[in-house]
Amino acid sequence: LTSLANIQKDVTCPICLELLTMPLSLDCGHSFCQACITAKSMESGTHQGEEGTCPVCQCKYQFWNLRPNQPLANIAKKVRENMSPQKQKLCEVHGEKLLTFCKEDGKAICQHCAQSAEHRGHQIFFIEKVIKEYQEKLQAALKKLRKEHTKVEELEADIKEKRVSWKSERQRILKGFNEMRDILNSEEKKVLQKLEEDEVNVLDNLIVARDQFAQQKQCLRELISDIEHQIWGSSVDTVQVRLGDITYRYESWTLKKPNIVSKKLKSTFLIPDLSGMLQVFKELTEVQCYWVDVMLKPVNAISNITISADKRQVTVVHNFPLKSIYPFDFSAFDILGSQHFSSGKYYWEVDVSGKIAWILGVYSKGRSLKRKGDSGFFFDPKVNHLDVYSRFKPQLGYWVIGLQNESEYKVFEESSTSDSKVLTLFMPVPPCRIGVFLDYEARIVSFFNVTNHGSLIYKFSECQFSQTTYPYFNPWNCQYPITLCPPSS
Repeated sequence: LTSLANIQKDVTCPICLELLTMPLSLDCGHSFCQACITAKSMESGTHQGEEGTCPVCQCKYQFWNLRPNQPLANIAKKVRENMSPQKQKLCEVHGEKLLTFCKEDGKAICQHCAQSAEHRGHQIFFIEKVIKEYQEKLQAALKKLRKEHTKVEELEADIKEKRVSWKSERQRILKGFNEMRDILNSEEKKVLQKLEEDEVNVLDNLIVARDQFAQQKQCLRELISDIEHQIWGSSVDTVQVRLGDITYRYESWTLKKPNIVSKKLKSTFLIPDLSGMLQVFKELTEVQCYWVDVMLKPVNAISNITISADKRQVTVVHNFPLKSIYPFDFSAFDILGSQHFSSGKYYWEVDVSGKIAWILGVYSKGRSLKRKGDSGFFFDPKVNHLDVYSRFKPQLGYWVIGLQNESEYKVFEESSTSDSKVLTLFMPVPPCRIGVFLDYEARIVSFFNVTNHGSLIYKFSECQFSQTTYPYFNPWNCQYPITLCPPSS
């Protein structure tokens, strides 16, 4: 069967894809039905003396160089004789090849049928042309279907991405609730521990109070007994002598309540505001979704600070005693984030563990960082050191908070005038890690105490960003590093 199939392939016309009928061969070796190659030559004008091209290999040929190939015709005849009538695809009336197509009847016919009265006036086309038109239509349909297939693949990829995103969102939510549980467990342990400590003290105090009440009760019984005896006494002298003593004891006696009875138990004030705590933590987790991997970039070519190879940590190399060096320009420690923002929401976290001074926040590139007369922290013996924030005003493009003298947290209040006041921030839990959130469109810069479950330190609103904004860092003259870190670390 394989051999027969190979032979059939060799005697098949490349134009009509049927067994060769009166085959003609070209110089290139390819053979075609006489009717097929003749029709092809007439379409291209080759029969009028012009050169034609082989439909298979595109080699040039002249129409008069076509030569009959009888051996191939004999092979085709034998193959045709061995084929069933259904596979021969010949005209049932004339026994000839179906080389034309009647559009009205929608079927392939032979040349004799095309000239018959049955198909007179019908639109008759060469089968090759009809096949070509159908192939073009199929190609167009295939192209359209492939586009649709591409769209389907893109939709599948989008669905897959959304599934992954939803799984990530689920993991994020689970992580958030686990962290909330950890916070609740930690607070529960603290409350119970304090309650146990108070319980020991309270019970001891209650025992003391019980003994004090017992003593007062005994004294009261004795006083009542003496009064009863005097009421029923018969001696006037005895009454006169004892009356003054009893009256004094009666009028001077008062019930003394121990402190433990007059005060509420301290444990009633130990239970924290859990709903408020969870709300604060929720706000932190929401802004942490906008975390951006900020890297550090020094403003000046200076040698008194060093930045780590991964550009996420800055350390002061040379320490200068502030009290002995006047003046000192702290603008040398200016560090910006290598990323800049002009739209969107962004969040980054900074580890300031161990530091006694720092400045963090956002800088809007509206004014140069290098300005004479107001550059850095300019110390002078005649100037109060509390005013070292002279250039870190919102009006000058800075929305920052800072620490100085180890425990003094400062911020410039927002003001439309240039005489903004420095505010002192109350920090119940000193922050080792601080989160900074920038919402450019809403013109908000917020600072979070990540160490204290994400409590809000300070929030700038209605920030007038003049141009592009940058994360701003200043390690001050402190040997401990400032380190950028992801929220999950």
